[in-house]
Amino acid sequence: MKIAIRVGGPTSGGRKHFDSMLTLATEAEKLGVDQAWSAEAWGMDAVVPLAYLAARTETLKLGTGIMQVCARTPASTAMTALAMDTASNGRFLLGLGNSGPQVVEGLHGQTFDRPATRMRETVEIIRMALRGEKLQYDGEAFPLPRPGGKGKALALAQPPADIPIYLATLAPRSLEMTGAIADGWLGTCFTPEQPEAHLAHLRKGAEAAGRSLDDINLCVDAAVGFTSDPESLFPQIKMQLAFQLSAMGSPTMNFYNDAYARAGFQDACTEVRNLWLEKKRGEAIAAVPDELVMQSSIIGDEAHVRERLAKYKAAGINDVMLHPMAKEPKEQLDVLGRAIELAPEG
Repeated sequence: MKIAIRVGGPTSGGRKHFDSMLTLATEAEKLGVDQAWSAEAWGMDAVVPLAYLAARTETLKLGTGIMQVCARTPASTAMTALAMDTASNGRFLLGLGNSGPQVVEGLHGQTFDRPATRMRETVEIIRMALRGEKLQYDGEAFPLPRPGGKGKALALAQPPADIPIYLATLAPRSLEMTGAIADGWLGTCFTPEQPEAHLAHLRKGAEAAGRSLDDINLCVDAAVGFTSDPESLFPQIKMQLAFQLSAMGSPTMNFYNDAYARAGFQDACTEVRNLWLEKKRGEAIAAVPDELVMQSSIIGDEAHVRERLAKYKAAGINDVMLHPMAKEPKEQLDVLGRAIELAPEG
């Protein structure tokens, strides 16, 4: 099992945060961390931090987790991917995601319409570009060249490259598409107790395309913390989960809420979201079940952390993106170092 970390965040910014990110990533590389994935929501973009890290690291794989497909054309995304692959000397991983209606429509002014179609066509066009082909494509979301215009089909001037494409997906239909076309999956809301809530859909898509789940690298995220009293960390995790279940989506469309509901927490997911929307934030946080905290995170003593990591591997997960429950880089690195020593081999 390989260990990954996340850099950046929804509201990341400022030099102090940037310096902390640099310290975490460069020292994590020395510890044996395999990948660093950059977040992108409504703060720092996903690419610039990785470009900076490409010049300061040597072996760390650098992935966008994620680039929002609504914010860039497929050709622009492919150009950036090729540039990053060159800058990182072949260490770049292209992670893509649709985001959600609030970001797509509120921040970027794009319609959140046919997200699965948009994603599939984006991947197909990017792969054409990475192969050095002219971008002539008869798509629903992306007809190229633009019909009735003066443009002609063009190929990118950069040399072709084989860049793995990961998709961050949660809804069943999108998971099936991921299984059919992606090199990797960036998973959230995953619990090793209920892996089939996600993996069944990935497997269905893979098999329909003549593939298997083994053809997809599975990377999921989880908070990790060492403590003899796990309940002491519950408030922090419950606050994050309540926000995820309620605010990371619209009142009628929340893929995170739906994913945890499929994992067996449907009643709790409904209750938390309703309380949050009623402005009862404290009650919403308190309504997050302790069991959901423990199933979606890796917190406890060393024996428990070892057991949890082994459970992720047994569920078929290849890589775990760990979020150390500590504020300063030194403390985060201490948590990472201990977790790496406890991770199962292979």
